[in-house]
Amino acid sequence: MINYNRRTFVSKSNTDNGEVSSQTYFQYSQEENILTATYSGGEIVEGRLIGIVNADGSLRFRYNHVNISHELRGGECHSIPEILHNGKIRLHENWRWLDKDQTKGISIVEEM
Repeated sequence: MINYNRRTFVSKSNTDNGEVSSQTYFQYSQEENILTATYSGGEIVEGRLIGIVNADGSLRFRYNHVNISHELRGGECHSIPEILHNGKIRLHENWRWLDKDQTKGISIVEEM
């Protein structure tokens, strides 16, 4: 199992309906198979996520944040890891808003 504890990720791409950008940084923590993270930057003032690390290293989590318009936003995400040639992790994410618009999107975040 991949251990995400103390890893920092940055967004590399996102669909237009997402609020995470290349200015958004994620600080991951993990205890056993429970994942937590804080994130901020760009359109995100402050965010949190909590989820599960599966045996194959994939992630299922819920996220909530406050954006620069002071709106509370939230959703769910399923992430599939890719181990890069340098040993860093790239996450391919399929996410869905669970608030006002209920739309879906895809994104990629990469370990710094």
